[in-house]
Amino acid sequence: MDQPTPAQAYAQFQAKKGTMTGPLAEFRNELSFELDDFQLQACSALSDGRSVLVAAPTGAGKTIVAQFAVKLAVSRGVRVFYTAPIKALSNQKFNELCDAYGEESVGLLTGDVSIRRDAQIMVMTTEVLRNMIYSGTDLSDLGFVVLDEVHYLGDRFRGPVWEEVIIHLPIHVLLVSLSATVSNAEEFGAWLAEVRGSTDVIVSEHRPVPLHNHACVGTDIFPLFAPRGFNVNKELERYVRRFQPSPGNRRRGRYFSRFRRPARSSVIEALGSENLLPAIFFIFSRNGCDDALDQCLAGGVDLTSSREKQEIALRLDDLSEELPAEDLGVLGFHNFSAGLMQGIGVHHAGLIPQFKEVVEELFVRGLLRVVFATETLALGINMPARTVVLEKLTKFNGESHVQITPGEYTQLTGRAGRRGIDVEGHAVTVWNPQIELADIAALASKRTYALKSQFTPTYNMAANLLARMTSEDAKKVLETSFAQYQADAAVVGLARKVRSKEETLAGYESAMECSYGDFSEYAGLRRTIAQLEKRASNQRSKLRQRDVIESLSHLGVGDTIFIPSRRGFGACVVLQALRNDDHGVRLPTVLTESGKVWHLRPHEVTEPAVKLGRIKLPKKFNHRVVAHRRQVQAIVETALDEGRLKDPAAVPRSKHKAPTVGQDEIQLVRQQLRDHPCHECPDRETHARWAERAAKVEKELSSLTHQIEGRTSSIAHVFDRVCNVLVTLKFLPDDSWILRRIYGERDLLTAMSVRAGIWDRLTEPEVAALASSLVYQARREEGGVPRLPSKQLQEAFVELQQLWSQLFHIETDSRLPITPEPDPGMMKAIFAWTEGKTLSSAMGSAEFSAGDFVRWAKQTLDLLGQVENVVEPGTAKVIKRAAMSIRRGVVLDS
Repeated sequence: MDQPTPAQAYAQFQAKKGTMTGPLAEFRNELSFELDDFQLQACSALSDGRSVLVAAPTGAGKTIVAQFAVKLAVSRGVRVFYTAPIKALSNQKFNELCDAYGEESVGLLTGDVSIRRDAQIMVMTTEVLRNMIYSGTDLSDLGFVVLDEVHYLGDRFRGPVWEEVIIHLPIHVLLVSLSATVSNAEEFGAWLAEVRGSTDVIVSEHRPVPLHNHACVGTDIFPLFAPRGFNVNKELERYVRRFQPSPGNRRRGRYFSRFRRPARSSVIEALGSENLLPAIFFIFSRNGCDDALDQCLAGGVDLTSSREKQEIALRLDDLSEELPAEDLGVLGFHNFSAGLMQGIGVHHAGLIPQFKEVVEELFVRGLLRVVFATETLALGINMPARTVVLEKLTKFNGESHVQITPGEYTQLTGRAGRRGIDVEGHAVTVWNPQIELADIAALASKRTYALKSQFTPTYNMAANLLARMTSEDAKKVLETSFAQYQADAAVVGLARKVRSKEETLAGYESAMECSYGDFSEYAGLRRTIAQLEKRASNQRSKLRQRDVIESLSHLGVGDTIFIPSRRGFGACVVLQALRNDDHGVRLPTVLTESGKVWHLRPHEVTEPAVKLGRIKLPKKFNHRVVAHRRQVQAIVETALDEGRLKDPAAVPRSKHKAPTVGQDEIQLVRQQLRDHPCHECPDRETHARWAERAAKVEKELSSLTHQIEGRTSSIAHVFDRVCNVLVTLKFLPDDSWILRRIYGERDLLTAMSVRAGIWDRLTEPEVAALASSLVYQARREEGGVPRLPSKQLQEAFVELQQLWSQLFHIETDSRLPITPEPDPGMMKAIFAWTEGKTLSSAMGSAEFSAGDFVRWAKQTLDLLGQVENVVEPGTAKVIKRAAMSIRRGVVLDS
């Protein structure tokens, strides 16, 4: 039977809308409001035994459909699983369902928490459901699965889990997929119908609370758009022009000196005067959120009445009683509570869950007027505001600062407008001269984004599939993924591009024809010369780098050097000598003449260093202490004045001669070029320009052809490479049972460590610390390996690094993504915590926050639970005791 189009499905729904009976009629009668058409349409489809994909804006009421699925499951006596992408959402849904159906009917599974795992209604993270499927859990009595925030399928790191669940769930289970508005909902729905059977696609663009977009310039708030359409408001454009450079004066200094960014307190005051509070300020940085709170406290911002302060104080008293008194300082409780008393909160991943829950609760109760938050708040948590404020339109994506996408703008501003409270929501972008009004308008007017699969086979996935089926059958299953579905559809467009490029190439080849000879041959010689010169340049750079490393390799702590560099380091004192580790050669760490501690990088040192002499560093020198650095600067200055160190200014410029690499070969090809008949053509350079264009098109054609070849069976190719790695390491066929129980980014490395017996000789704090290195990933690069608390742990970590190095080389040869290196950044803290130390003592001088510690401790618990199932019984007992030691205080209560 053909799948009805969304329009046909809607027409069928309208025809039967007035005659609904049974659970749906009961459900409608229980509600205090009338259901929207899209909600009724989705609920009707579920009643008729069809899966649904519901795509609608944030706050439109998609969860009503999920609530009906739960009611339907209860009425039919089958189980229902409600999955959510993050634990905070899982906890929120668990509490809501407990209130609705009673605690005995509802369970919760989030990796580190297990409550009534056999309940009829189960709330869980998507990863837990995937793990249940692979472990062979009996799902014969499962009737419905709700995939909340299913657009998470496009997430680079966690998205593949959603596809695994959709593909592998028993076919009798109905899916309730809830998504933000995506532009390719029909494509996604068509794929769901292909792999799951009949699926209705229900799309609603309607926001129940209309959104109005604004720009805040200084302390003046303007509508972003003209009264009709999406043209930028002319009055706003005229006002902004006052702060932009005139045509005759574009000097940067004058441009920016005319505009003064308003203080946050002034923006909050402006919002208050326009009746636009409460507001969520989205700031794409944890430190930025904390700084914003500090600024408001320093500026005396107070947004609460005395009655509200009393209510907030009562809740803070409850919170402080839940937490150990000795931990309040490291948790930042006093600053956090001071902000709440003034009606200002912060919400980001660096806070412990209890802090975030208090902010959410007080905000929903109307006791907070402003919350400074990172974008994680936009992910489904029920915390709407009247206004959302964006302070900038760029964020750091882990590699560079990029502009947010229309989809991200939609997700963030989706929090604006409280249904049943506000008649309209507001999105305010704080303008500055680096923001173009056209950019804001483009983000605000394009309300949707395309969902793109991130699915790729993993080691754990391969091991689990091959335990149940042959390699060929596994490939067939993987080729039903949304990634392959999109790739196959893309091939049609690629083939069209190939035809167009071939026509273009024919035109270029005709234009470069030469009566003197074969110009394509002549152009090939020119390209060969360019390639040889580039290769020679690279080789010269490598040789020069070798000389640089040689000049630095014999230096010790206290040696003073001059480093030829564009940065102008001056006389530098070596604080840490050149060393070799698993990352390769690490250049010395130095104190520059200006007093900065600098970890030298290869591209910064252009010529060999010159030794100026040596100084003696003060006892107990600590490069982190400014006074100590200044003391060393003074010692260097005195030594230079007294002539004990050579003067950097008197150091002769390097006569380092670049080696003549590959010049003979280059000269040979140059001679062939000069001897070629086309070299004498008067139109040679004109022909050459056409030849360059032709070569570029040929390269593009080759790339397109490879893309077509790769996409037609791309998932299968990756699966083969993954399996080859497992065969090389002898996890297939013999030891896959270990890997099948380990989930995560470092799944294979963890399995390798279990098989190598690394865990078997460790104590409770040591197994906890080792596990943390297999889940933790620093937010920024941290140099070196810290000294670990025990010799046995140090040896175990070195073994783990050696296993990673082996895996790194195999993955590199196999052209697979590299497994992240084990990260020791949490090991000391987890070790101390497992020993029973206080949070303050365990964290010490750690770079991460208390919230980070709790989150990584919970992930450590999750991994320990997995490893416990695949190690020797004696080691399993040690791991169990370690987990019990971790599960206390703020970790237990979160």
